Amino acid sequence: MEFFELIRKPWPWYVAGPIIGFTVPVLLLLGNKSFGISSSLRHICAAVIPANISFFKYDWRKEAWNLFFVAGIAMGGFIATYLLTNPESLVVAASTQYSLSQLGITDFSGLMPADLFSVENIFTLKGLIFFVLGGFLVGFGTRYAGGCTSGHAIMGLSNLQWPSLIATIFFMVGGFFSTWILLPWLLQLVN
Repeated sequence: MEFFELIRKPWPWYVAGPIIGFTVPVLLLLGNKSFGISSSLRHICAAVIPANISFFKYDWRKEAWNLFFVAGIAMGGFIATYLLTNPESLVVAASTQYSLSQLGITDFSGLMPADLFSVENIFTLKGLIFFVLGGFLVGFGTRYAGGCTSGHAIMGLSNLQWPSLIATIFFMVGGFFSTWILLPWLLQLVN
């Protein structure tokens, strides 16, 4: 029972970080593979869409390991959510709660604020902006940058790739801009 108590609690950065970082050399040494998640969508599309699109015309079977990796992430998320849920309530720092309450976000009961991400918001202007437009921008940005944040920030930087450094810098700049300028403006727009 002690094992389950250990994995139910959040792990500190000095444990989780090195485990994630250790993934990079293991993938490179064992199979000359790159760590990243966004490429798996391309592999799935190439496997199931029989269209004559040049972007999907490649041997996706060589990258099948990536599909198992993503399936493992999905299964791990399901297991963590339904079998290994941390019994302690989520703690959001008081300063963060105050800052978000100034923007009209007051529900801190889950992993994502229900004021923004709830079933009731799907067919509203708020849902259109945060679900549809936000999802499109994430997908477009991932494709435009040639990879996702995990691919660039974890794999690309560890391989000393110059494009990954540039992409990671702009991911951070975009995140700061979105948090401090775009989010308050969007919340005023939809409230």
